[in-house]
Amino acid sequence: MTARPAAPRAVVLVSGGGTNLQAMIDAVAGGELSLQLAGVVSDRPGVRALDRARAAGIGAWTIDYRTSPDRAACDAQLGATLARLAPDVVVLAGFMRILPAALVDHYRGRMFNVHPSLLPKFPGLDTYRRALAAGERWHGSTVHFVIPALDAGPAVLQYRVAITGDDTEDTLRGRVQRGEYLIYPRALQWFAGGRLAWRDGGPWLDGAPLGAPVVVDEGHPVP
Repeated sequence: MTARPAAPRAVVLVSGGGTNLQAMIDAVAGGELSLQLAGVVSDRPGVRALDRARAAGIGAWTIDYRTSPDRAACDAQLGATLARLAPDVVVLAGFMRILPAALVDHYRGRMFNVHPSLLPKFPGLDTYRRALAAGERWHGSTVHFVIPALDAGPAVLQYRVAITGDDTEDTLRGRVQRGEYLIYPRALQWFAGGRLAWRDGGPWLDGAPLGAPVVVDEGHPVP
């Protein structure tokens, strides 16, 4: 009998509460995500995400950027930690640090992020406030490959919600985040299952170049 291939090893980078991490933990436990969660690394001590990792039996490490006077030393420690954990994929889940370009390039095609906007609109922070102030009709979140430029990597999967006249930053955030917890594990499963790959400098899905992200509207099933 041929042995089943081992699930890809994933290391998740976090900075806060870890709700996207929890969605991944739940998806793995439910058989919906074929990843081996090999470690969680935070740039801040004491955050809820570390507790979530330990409760799930996942190794958790902290590299405290806030108390170190040497950013380069922290970056080097992060790189060494990742090298030791030997991930097949690196997953940014609310990680609030800009990674060094050399580290991103090392994992290019194997590093993902989810951003709370319909990229390329509204890279950076405060996306809910900015979308409402701009009078946008739609907002959402985007799973994308990470490249050195901030929030500029090729988009893979988007969750889109229609903005209503009653929406506030808080209500819009809640609706978008519920979608994130659906699309991030799904995009990672595409990668883990071999459907999604990085080839010829860009994303391919199901054997063809992915010229635009797959878009899922609120209330519709994620493919």
